[in-house]
Amino acid sequence: MTDHPIHELDDDVHQRVRLGILASLLGLSRADFALLKRELALTDGNLGRHLAVLQEAGLVKLTREARGGRPRTWVAITAQGKKALRKEINALREIMARIESAESAVSIEIK
Repeated sequence: MTDHPIHELDDDVHQRVRLGILASLLGLSRADFALLKRELALTDGNLGRHLAVLQEAGLVKLTREARGGRPRTWVAITAQGKKALRKEINALREIMARIESAESAVSIEIK
């Protein structure tokens, strides 16, 4: 394997909806299912499936509470999830730096 930053991308995190879920949860103690559904414009089934993948990977924790007879699902990012998100962002930054460096080199050659 090479040292290219693409190898640092995590398939559990990199998928756009899962990346959006983790980014939405960062800085919150927890969010309810309905908030994530609205914010990311997802269906119940789509959000549920992505949350299951993240939960299986240990990146989020789901809890269910019933208040006033209405059940609610709460989602919180785990320490492992925060670490995975940081690693993903760092890999994306490295990829962007390589792109910008290549674009600068091409720009210099053209002039």
